[in-house]
Amino acid sequence: MIRLDNISKQNGQQLLFIEASAALQKGEKVGLVGPNGAGKSTLFRMLTGRDEPDEGLVLVERGVTIGFFSQDVGEMAGRSAVSEVMDGAGDVSSIAAELASLEAAMGDPDQLDRIDELVERFGEVQARFEELGGYALESKAREVLAGLSFSQEMMDGDVSRLSGGWKMRVALARILLMRPDVMLLDEPSNHLDLESLIWLENFLRGYDGALLMTSHDREFMNRIINKVIEIDGGALTSYSGDYGFYEQQRALAEQQQQAQFERQQAMLAKEIKFIERFKARASHASQVQSRVKKLEKIDRVEPPKRRQAVSFDFQPAPRSGEDVVSLKGVAKRYGEKIIYDGFDFLVRRRERCCVLGSNGAGKSTLLKLVAGTSAPDTGSVTLGGSVKMGYFAQHAMELLDGDRSVAEALEDAFPRANPGSLRSLAGCFGFSGGEIDKKCRVLSGGEKARLVMAMMLYDPPNLLVLDEPTNHLDLATKEMLIAALAQYEGTMLFVSHDRHFLAALSNRVLELTPEGPHVYDGGYTEYVARTGQEAPGLRS
Repeated sequence: MIRLDNISKQNGQQLLFIEASAALQKGEKVGLVGPNGAGKSTLFRMLTGRDEPDEGLVLVERGVTIGFFSQDVGEMAGRSAVSEVMDGAGDVSSIAAELASLEAAMGDPDQLDRIDELVERFGEVQARFEELGGYALESKAREVLAGLSFSQEMMDGDVSRLSGGWKMRVALARILLMRPDVMLLDEPSNHLDLESLIWLENFLRGYDGALLMTSHDREFMNRIINKVIEIDGGALTSYSGDYGFYEQQRALAEQQQQAQFERQQAMLAKEIKFIERFKARASHASQVQSRVKKLEKIDRVEPPKRRQAVSFDFQPAPRSGEDVVSLKGVAKRYGEKIIYDGFDFLVRRRERCCVLGSNGAGKSTLLKLVAGTSAPDTGSVTLGGSVKMGYFAQHAMELLDGDRSVAEALEDAFPRANPGSLRSLAGCFGFSGGEIDKKCRVLSGGEKARLVMAMMLYDPPNLLVLDEPTNHLDLATKEMLIAALAQYEGTMLFVSHDRHFLAALSNRVLELTPEGPHVYDGGYTEYVARTGQEAPGLRS
């Protein structure tokens, strides 16, 4: 359906693609992977015709429709979320607009002289609209929005009142309703809660078109894709299988290339040693010349381009008392909506409690109560003895001083720290090279989140309260964070939609449901095995 034929592309001084080729066939579900800055966004722009390769061709079969979702959703205002989604439904959307226009014209007294023409055209357009399933369009749009956790009120309200994250869901719903021949999805799993993520997973598995997507959620990718295209060093390499299989194959290929490189290096060293030893002897002149020519003709094997997995040894957290957080008789409501009523809960030392619940169940509210940024209407929230808390939430990014660079922000937070140690910390969280000198005001939301996380973990508290800590983290940084937190000896209370993160770190589950809270001993994996569901909002 789409073929990239020997494309080359340069962005400033950076060579993104060098005579690279790949193909996307009907029914393939492909994960596009590669390090940050490798050219994934540029590739999407070329596939949609918004950019062109410097050399080579991007070939799209005639008549193939392409739907593209990106993080840049543009302006949305003046219409309901349902109308916004229906507007992206392709031909059926424009036909619906013509139907509405014809209806208005037939009711206009000034158009009476054209009534026969209008009625005839209305019949033709209406037949086409029915053929395309137009009358079911609104119900389908509502079904998709409901899958992405929209309430009826949010569906019918002005889309301008929605937050940026919810507008992204509207933009994603528009592409899903369109059901094009080819879907290009750039980080569709961002800004979704666990229930929406699992719904999207099932939707994409049932989609019969071709799919090319990026995602920082390995579990999400593993369950959908059947092929991986990797961008690395200007080349496009295809692997059949899911993300886990790609990792295995890439590691195997690296091992084989390393072994081949080492064998060639040993051979070259041997030949060079012979040449150096006998180059001054006339009796060996012909042999020396022969070996010199042989070395000149050898195709040199390059060592594998390894992505450095940066790790950081975080300091141990100080010990707290056995009872870390205690909630007794807590009640909390927002307007008419009751979040908690007589809620009792205790978090003990070294527990890693993940909080699950559908939208509006009170997950973030619980973290705010524990962090002290919100107060209960009645009841008490008490921290135990010697508890030093670190709270990560999206609003924490607003506290960064925009005039300070990343390096200066770290130095301000830890004036006595070794500069080399702070640079190593910054590198762990994706600020390498000149990026450490970026001003905080120009950082993206994801970069700000990484910086706040780095500052919190350098001198770790003994209670971590984390609200969606993996949002915007790439796979490598996420793996580093999981590895660091696996060694963390303090207590954790956290909300996350990343199932790999949940399974790797939780040892207790608090499930918030309309019937009340339920506590499960054992981590997220045991919770899924016991309940048969991955999220409370999906329970039948």
